[in-house]
Order: sequence, then structure tokens, then C-alpha cells
Amino acid sequence: MKKEFTLESIDSVAEELLRTVNHKVLCFHGEMGAGKTTLIKKLVEALGGIDAANSPTFGLVNEYHNQKNELLGYHFDFYRIEDESEIYDLGFEDYLTSHAWLFIEWPEKVSSVLPENTENIHIRFIDENTRSIELNP
Repeated sequence: MKKEFTLESIDSVAEELLRTVNHKVLCFHGEMGAGKTTLIKKLVEALGGIDAANSPTFGLVNEYHNQKNELLGYHFDFYRIEDESEIYDLGFEDYLTSHAWLFIEWPEKVSSVLPENTENIHIRFIDENTRSIELNP
């Protein structure tokens, strides 16, 4: 999957991405403001999430549930971590075995602990309304 899209079409991009990926560990690459959190918000909605998705920058992780209050996934934002060992304090390895969706922003900060079955999503800023997305480039 490689395409340009407008912010108005992000819902359909999220749905296409969910149909395309083979694994539930999704790593989002892109500059600050590229739209990583916005896309994750739409993915959570497309999966039936009832929680409002937002960036967990200060808490590092947010948890999302579906309408039956079942666990849907976790959203990590590792922008502020300075050492990969900090994620062990979160119990990150437990999240990896949870079978829930994992949405990871700034995965390059924890690359050595990510599983092989990771999908890499690269988002690039084109202009104020347009982005490009590429899956596993």
C-alpha cells in the first residue's frame, strides 16, 4: 500500500490499512505533525473503539475498548523516552503478548524489542491537507 491522501479521506485510508495488514503490531513513522495520531484515531474508530483516541505522550500508553468493553488495543507514544530500557518499566513485553492491537508512535526509539511480525507505516507531510502513506517500504 502506497498512496497520497487528503485528511478528508482518512477514514477510507484507515479501513484500507486494516484490510491490508497481516499483523496487529503497527509502527507509525513520520515527523511531528505528520498525522500519526490522527490516523491511529481513525483506526481505533474503524475497529469499533468507543474510547476517544489521543496521543499518550505523557502517559506513554493509552488503552482502547470496543462497545462490549472488551480490550481492543494499546497506543504507545515513545517520543519522550530517552533510553529503550524505560519500556521495561511499563511491562512492554506483556503488551506484546496480549493479542490486542498495538499502535506504536516513534518505534525507532525501541526498535530492538519490536517483534518480527511488525507492520511499518510511514506517513509523510505533503501539504496542509495532503499526506502520503506507505506500508512496509
